[in-house]
Amino acid sequence: MAVSGSKDFELDVADYVEEAFERCGLELRTGYDLKSATRSLNLMLAEWSNRGLNQWTVTEKTVAMVKDTATYNVDSTNSTAPIDVLDFYVRETINNSTVDIPLNRMSRAEYSHLATKATTGKPNQVFLNKQLTPTITVWPVPDKSSTYTVYMNVLTRMDDADVGVNTLDVPFRFYPCLAAGLAYYMSLKKAPEKTGMLKQLYEEEFDRAKAQDEPRTSFRVAPQLGGYNTP
Repeated sequence: MAVSGSKDFELDVADYVEEAFERCGLELRTGYDLKSATRSLNLMLAEWSNRGLNQWTVTEKTVAMVKDTATYNVDSTNSTAPIDVLDFYVRETINNSTVDIPLNRMSRAEYSHLATKATTGKPNQVFLNKQLTPTITVWPVPDKSSTYTVYMNVLTRMDDADVGVNTLDVPFRFYPCLAAGLAYYMSLKKAPEKTGMLKQLYEEEFDRAKAQDEPRTSFRVAPQLGGYNTP
């Protein structure tokens, strides 16, 4: 049996839009149809970010601490890209040796209630201020420069779906979820009689995609031998 030998199947924005219209029992006829569907696609990608379904966009960012400076941008090159920070740790360098120490995350209220915000020392806590330009504020305020570096695993925005010929930064295993989701979004505007069915299919595909996006850990079963007599 002959196989293709290729593993490069990829859909562009126009392909997803056409698939969505077909699932709604419609034809893509006008430029406005494409514009409307592209808008819906971008709104759906924003929804995915709210649900945490874009772990493939996690990138490591670092911030070098400066003495007497508590607040820093999460991303100095693309300040509006970060959505959330999954974890933080501070790396201390002493005599060419490094030690990594997790930072405890504070809420806005916890940081606001700190009575001694100007205390200096080795940072051990961090407040993430999720504004349009997200920042972190560490505490205590660093007492040295060129000694502490904060490392962060940052969840960032997916690229926008701008024009029909663009492809999307979505892994292969998420293609069914994206197609089902866009069909559901378009049905809200074009085929409300199909919305219930398409929403159910979308949620099923979303759950499958989300399950694949979650971290896996080793699983081991150890039998309990306490009730047995050993020779």
